[in-house]
Amino acid sequence: NPSQYGLPAVVATILLNDAHTGALLAVMDGTWLTAMRTGAVGGVAAKYLARQDASVATVFGAGVQARTQLMAVCEARQIRKAYVYDLDRERGQAYAAAMSEQLHIAVIAADDPRDAVEAADILVAATSAHEPIFRGEWIRPGTHINGVGSHSPSARELDSETVRRALFVADQREACLAEAGDLILAIEEGALDEGHIHAELGQIVAGQVPGRSSDEQITLFKSVGLALQDVATAARVYALAQEQGLGLEIPL
Repeated sequence: NPSQYGLPAVVATILLNDAHTGALLAVMDGTWLTAMRTGAVGGVAAKYLARQDASVATVFGAGVQARTQLMAVCEARQIRKAYVYDLDRERGQAYAAAMSEQLHIAVIAADDPRDAVEAADILVAATSAHEPIFRGEWIRPGTHINGVGSHSPSARELDSETVRRALFVADQREACLAEAGDLILAIEEGALDEGHIHAELGQIVAGQVPGRSSDEQITLFKSVGLALQDVATAARVYALAQEQGLGLEIPL
């Protein structure tokens, strides 16, 4: 889509229906809404799993997801500097310039992936890669990782060593075991088993399961995306639109 038609890689439309009657309430741009809710979930993960003193973020990828992830991470922690690494250097530089202006922090296009990983307190993987994009041994103790790019059983951004070293938190256990190649392929390689899943993020937010246990611990949140997040976000957008008189009424 981006190269041939000038469209986003993912094109989506959300139809929000009344839960009681089934009547159509609103039609929304699902592409942007999904990007925002995925970024927001990454921000929640950083809030509950990253070190309190985390101040440097590194993002792999320079697409829409990479933008909303950094936006949300900056809400969760006092980020003073960020790095971006993308195989397309011009794209990475454009991302760095745009996000520096938007977030009022220094965002630097990195030349070396290892340097970018080693600098990070919070590390975000938001690419379309099918093979690991960095090595697990590069990750410093105390780093928090958001893995949001890969969401199919045969594709992964994170190698087995990254997953093995980290306290693994899923958006949903069953979804990750069905869709997260980062986890599934590590299990198939014998690096770990299903018991490596520490908790779902919601359990940590609700206080049912503890999160990070020390400043030296590596934590990993894996997001494959849940429809429930889209529904909840769409309902919130609809409520705000009604309160603020926004949107276009379409007679049925």
